[in-house]
Amino acid sequence: MSNSYVAGPHFLQIPGPSNVPGRILRAMSVPTMDHRGPEFGKLAREVFDSLKPIFQCAGPIVIFPSSGTGAWEAALANTLSPGDKVLMFETGHFATLWHEMATRLELDAEFVSGDWRRGADPDVVEATLSADREHKIKAVCVVHNETSTGVTSRIGEVRKAMDRANHPALLLVDTISSLASLDYRHDEWGVDVTVGCSQKGLMLPPGLGFNAISEKALAASENSGYARSYWRWDSMVGLNKTGYFPYTPATNLLYGLREAATMLLEEGMKNVFARHSRHGAATRRAVQTWGLEIQCQDEREYSGVLTAVRLPDGHDADAFRKVVLDTFNMSLGNGLTKLQGKVFRIGHLGDFNDLMLCGTLAGVEMGLDLAGVPHNKGGVQAAMDDLAKG
Repeated sequence: MSNSYVAGPHFLQIPGPSNVPGRILRAMSVPTMDHRGPEFGKLAREVFDSLKPIFQCAGPIVIFPSSGTGAWEAALANTLSPGDKVLMFETGHFATLWHEMATRLELDAEFVSGDWRRGADPDVVEATLSADREHKIKAVCVVHNETSTGVTSRIGEVRKAMDRANHPALLLVDTISSLASLDYRHDEWGVDVTVGCSQKGLMLPPGLGFNAISEKALAASENSGYARSYWRWDSMVGLNKTGYFPYTPATNLLYGLREAATMLLEEGMKNVFARHSRHGAATRRAVQTWGLEIQCQDEREYSGVLTAVRLPDGHDADAFRKVVLDTFNMSLGNGLTKLQGKVFRIGHLGDFNDLMLCGTLAGVEMGLDLAGVPHNKGGVQAAMDDLAKG
């Protein structure tokens, strides 16, 4: 695009950071308050209470001034010790990065190979844990929604597999791109640490990382062999009960987080989940009508957060994305590492409605024409027909 003014808003249709709605921007654009004063304590207590129905948990939630990557490290460093064996699954780019972190932390990380088109297999979980008679595996680590592929692992079934194996391993789950978008049940699914962040379903800018913690995980943290300071849970959990933090929190982001939680609970979490599911289904209907291939190959694992679309051989997804950006001022997600140039990703999460989805899909369909990508017409109409059914 040229440097001249482009009318209308930029369409940010990547799978996070997501669009920040005006209510949240306005909530953050206030003078910073004293983070040791009484008004801040009230704010923080309200935030912690409002997060519990979003995580669907009753226990403590720790909020770090960090990215989701920091929350990954906190989950591992508080519950494990160097040399501990953990079970992880190669479901995509971000699962691979979490595995790399575990390796750098000197964990013995068994990485179940995958084709980046399916989620963690509960049968493999059960078989692996059943064979571990000496209980050397201390944790199972799963990415709930793999942002690079649009594949959602079945965490409830993973928990059932662990229970059938009668294994005491902790369950650590990354919900970085699924929290507040997909149905997720920390307590009901017996998750020990839920890892989240602010810039996806919570509709905030980047800057907050979350750990929701079970009693079992808290007990494990007392025996962790890692030296921790910034990432320690115990000092955070103790002070958080009063509404305060052991170090300076991201105060204005917490204003925004309170507003985000208010918006989600006003809509109702069941309605939030249904909206994302509906938009995912309509997007897949468009992709299938175009005759293109969805990266996720198991219908049980389709994502309501994003859809990764494979382009035919001989067509570069990044070149297509550039056409869309230059022509329509719309950003689509790129393919990461193994999928670079092979897929583009349509984000349909956060503060997002039917008309926004129709505009997004129209930009994709016009872009396919302009980029010379072979496809069938009518994908947008097919999605509109789905959406019109309610």
